[in-house]
Amino acid sequence: MRGRLEGLGPTNATAIATSLGVDVADVDAALLALEAEGTAMRGNFEPENPIPVQWCDRRLLARVHRYTVKRLRAEIEPVLARDFLRFLFDWQRATPTTRMQGPDAVPAVLGQLEGFDAPASAWETEVLPARIAEYDPAWLDEQCLAGRIVWTRLATRAGDAERGAAPVRSTPIALLARRNVRLWSSFAERPETPQLTPKAQEVAAFIQAHGASFFDEIVEGAKLLPTQIEDALGELVALGIVNSDSFGGLRALLVPADRRRPNARDARRKRRIAIFGMQDAGRWALVKKGLEPEAGEDIEHVCRTLLRRWGVVFWKVLEREADWLPPWRQMLMCFRRLEARGEIRGGRFVAGFSGEQFALPDAVGLLRDARRKPSDGELLSLSAADPLNLVGILTPGARVPSLTGNRVLYKDGVPVAVYAGGEVSFLEQLDEKEQWQARNALLRRQVPGVLADLA
Repeated sequence: MRGRLEGLGPTNATAIATSLGVDVADVDAALLALEAEGTAMRGNFEPENPIPVQWCDRRLLARVHRYTVKRLRAEIEPVLARDFLRFLFDWQRATPTTRMQGPDAVPAVLGQLEGFDAPASAWETEVLPARIAEYDPAWLDEQCLAGRIVWTRLATRAGDAERGAAPVRSTPIALLARRNVRLWSSFAERPETPQLTPKAQEVAAFIQAHGASFFDEIVEGAKLLPTQIEDALGELVALGIVNSDSFGGLRALLVPADRRRPNARDARRKRRIAIFGMQDAGRWALVKKGLEPEAGEDIEHVCRTLLRRWGVVFWKVLEREADWLPPWRQMLMCFRRLEARGEIRGGRFVAGFSGEQFALPDAVGLLRDARRKPSDGELLSLSAADPLNLVGILTPGARVPSLTGNRVLYKDGVPVAVYAGGEVSFLEQLDEKEQWQARNALLRRQVPGVLADLA
């Protein structure tokens, strides 16, 4: 029996019994004994074969698997970086023809961007409007109030007991599923004792003692002025200590109090109060974060999320991610396991970058389409805070700081202009007419009118 398995490859008990002229029951008993000692493996190794249970020698099966992986990797022709960027624009639905619509688009987009840190002011003015046509802030508030989505700063800071924390607008905020907050926060470093101002200490102590509380309850219980409570909440948010039920709480902190009040010319008074009012932010609570990551499942979740975000993952792409993510060597082992299971593909997908690369099966076909797609001169303007700001990472040249006000302009996957520090710089040779068109496209934004004060 042992010799038959070594020479036949994937087979079944009936075929072995017929060739040996013995009963199937005797063959089954022998196969089970070989399985117990680790020599034989049982499974369905040929999907096109209708027989559900097949047997194969363990060493032979490992050899077949290595040959299969090698063949699959050799089938892939790598694309240029510019074609990979064009693929990413469609993969992340950032082009006019691929943008999503309606409130159901919010959880789909945020599922792809889970765990990505972007400045607080960029999410609703740049990142989401670039992927969702006619974005409405009420859609995100609905997801947060329903308990599906949470906003928070994952990597907390030590703070400054005298000056307080940095401005909230530039605070790196992540939007993610509530059930995954512990998982993502377990990878981020946290100071043992955050340094808080006296006002922030009062508010944090009140919330810790009384649990999740509404804004008016905090004002009454902490014995501070509403403006002082807002400053304290802003400091705690910037340090990653508290968040609110609704995204409206963060939105209110991004707009000064005097600009939140509607004036006589504001035709949408009630809607403006609901979007920017602290009273409609829901409850404020301490963020519950994980302590230590679970080596296997947690890293696998991060790897799967990165695959959903980028389609193709390799070490260079991770330069656009937060520096607190697991090191590449740990994720590499997880990617190899997923490839061994047949869930993802390994190979050389993007030319010009060393190291191993891994891709979702759906992404491989779309990469081929991006390579065949003719250049049509399409211009795409994005904020430098957007995940697709890959200038200096996948393309030559200096990196553009990931600030909300900075912008990047792509033409057929090639960066041609950037806006940084209040100045427009051209990265490619353009004539006068092309420069005028590029400048207009670069500075064109898609901020929803009701969120103009956040821009």
